[in-house]
Amino acid sequence: MRMESSRFSHIDKVKIWGIVLSLCAITTAHYVANIHDLYWHSIFQRAYYGPIVVAALWYGRRGGLLTASLATLLYLPHVIITWHGLPTYQVDKYADIILFFACGGVTGILSDQQRKQRDRLQETAKQLSEVNAELQRSFESLRRTERLSALGRLSAGLAHELRNPLSAIQGAFEIATRLDSDPERREEFRAIIKKELIRLNDMLNHFLAFARPEAPRRKPTSVQDLMEETCSLVSGSVSSRHIDVHCKKPDFPLPVVSCDPGQIKEVMLNLVLNAGEAMSEGGEIELSATRQTDALIISVKDQGTGIAEEQLQQIFDPFYSTKANGTGLGLSIANRIMEQHGGRIEVSRNPDRGMTFSLVLPLEPAEVIGS
Repeated sequence: MRMESSRFSHIDKVKIWGIVLSLCAITTAHYVANIHDLYWHSIFQRAYYGPIVVAALWYGRRGGLLTASLATLLYLPHVIITWHGLPTYQVDKYADIILFFACGGVTGILSDQQRKQRDRLQETAKQLSEVNAELQRSFESLRRTERLSALGRLSAGLAHELRNPLSAIQGAFEIATRLDSDPERREEFRAIIKKELIRLNDMLNHFLAFARPEAPRRKPTSVQDLMEETCSLVSGSVSSRHIDVHCKKPDFPLPVVSCDPGQIKEVMLNLVLNAGEAMSEGGEIELSATRQTDALIISVKDQGTGIAEEQLQQIFDPFYSTKANGTGLGLSIANRIMEQHGGRIEVSRNPDRGMTFSLVLPLEPAEVIGS
């Protein structure tokens, strides 16, 4: 009864035979039942609706009407022959035949609409799946392009940074080899070579730290202790430039945080030293900590010259530096460390002068509950 196809599957054949046999069984029951047993005749009469509704649900409007037609052909002779002496009762049976077609048609129409709606949804889902797959391919292509672009920028930056110390080493070596008769000058250029080799080694170490970062070795850590250690380490090196580094005491006990203490201290040292280099006229560097609902915020506030607005978008890029002799990898490494901890570095301009760099360290659920 699947009208849109001339061939039926095995399951369709089983369904069709089931409908036909059920109609035949109901009709047979009508013919063999006693004519005076009106109760059972009424039940058999209503039983025709079952196969009609099922056929309409399975095969739509055409299936419902065709089954109603078959039921009518089987039932109509019984009405004409058996109930010809009872006109009122016969009219009731004819009304039921009309209802066969109404039931099959309405149910079939609703079934067809539902099937069309399902087909549209399936087609939409298929199209969405194809679009999603295309987006995934485009995204992967974009990621590959972005990685290649980043690799190109990284390689160009590394080549540029290596060129300066290598040129200095080459020039100093050539001059030193020509000064055989002047030991003092030769020693001076040897010192230059040594200095540039150290600078080159530091640069390569920074690059390796950026390119192959170590995974954090987390353990419960007191952030207040890290802040005080950082202040102690930096205070001596910046005091000669009239810079005061101090830790602001929090108004509440800071929670113990699961992090790599060495890496987080490295990030704080980097930010404090950068702040000191931006304060040529001296001033104050303040380390403080506050907490949000699910994060601990460690802030490094300076009174330096600040950072131009157009540079803020680039300060975390590899090999980008606002300092004459900077490698441009310090903030990149610091940012990478924070990302590995699930956090980030935020930068804001102070109302008076200077900048504030904030380390956002997420708190684990146990740390939030236990604090």
